[in-house]
Amino acid sequence: MNSENLAMNELSFASLLRASIGLSIVALGLCGFIYSAIATGLGQVIFPDQANGSMIEDNGKILGSRLVAQPFAQDKYFISRPSASNYDPMKMSGSNLARTNPELNKLVQQRLNNIATQNQMNMNHIPSDLVTASGSGIDPDISVQSAMIQVKRIAAARHLTDQEVVDLIQQYVQQPTFGILGQARVNVLELNLALDQIKE
Repeated sequence: MNSENLAMNELSFASLLRASIGLSIVALGLCGFIYSAIATGLGQVIFPDQANGSMIEDNGKILGSRLVAQPFAQDKYFISRPSASNYDPMKMSGSNLARTNPELNKLVQQRLNNIATQNQMNMNHIPSDLVTASGSGIDPDISVQSAMIQVKRIAAARHLTDQEVVDLIQQYVQQPTFGILGQARVNVLELNLALDQIKE
């Protein structure tokens, strides 16, 4: 009797193991391969630009992505939001520093001083998005106000009128999503590439 029970237990275990392996293979095939292939294919058909990273190209050369911020330091360019990840999409992150953290306050004060000096303005008029990093660390947009406070510096560096730079900003303003989500904004990379197309 004991040997019969043992044989039945072994048979049950073998059946259970077979069923588990079979279910794993089916789930892997359906969820890991078929679903991924369908989702990728639909993305390529319905949203080809976004599915391929929203890349900006010029004569076959990739200049960057509309979705990823880049650092700009020269006076002739609009500056991006600060980045806690050094603008690296592989290390996307915020600073994780609380508003009361002395290190964050020190960083913000340094940024305020730098921007105020660079743009020759009162630091009280500097929008918060120019001195605080986004949650992702690669936010490609700045507020319209943040772009406007940089107009005089860029116009002087490029020998343009203030109005020419303002007009360019207005051409690239993106309204809040669905008219209610977020705020009006401009993509810094697109704006700087457009600046480079203007003949001084």
